[in-house]
Amino acid sequence: MAENHTLSLSGGSRRRSQRVLMQVSVRINGTDVQGHAFEERTDTLAINAHGALVLLKAKLQSGGKVLLKHLRTEEEQECFVAFLGPVRSGKAEIGLEFSSARPTFWRVTFPPEDWSPKSPEARTVSSVRSDK
Repeated sequence: MAENHTLSLSGGSRRRSQRVLMQVSVRINGTDVQGHAFEERTDTLAINAHGALVLLKAKLQSGGKVLLKHLRTEEEQECFVAFLGPVRSGKAEIGLEFSSARPTFWRVTFPPEDWSPKSPEARTVSSVRSDK
């Protein structure tokens, strides 16, 4: 089960979808490593079609389940902890992966899997000018 999940948000060499650096207000509910219920409001650091990267004070266990709520849309999605990263200012980087596919959860269209900043379309700057 966990072998497929660590690649999506961690530093793995293969991703199933592109990561987008975007702050989205969310609330995370679950049980910490000590078995205590917690609820924490935070913003995402990055999102992708399969989950999000967040900073949390709560100490979580790899593979643990949490409920993520998108505060703008009020939608909820069960997630599991796919990645435990470094701690910054008392908060740990946590990679959360959706338990089931929800490609429209973030209301974002993600770049194709083979896209990179070196792609020709990434270098195109479109500007709208008005000389009036």
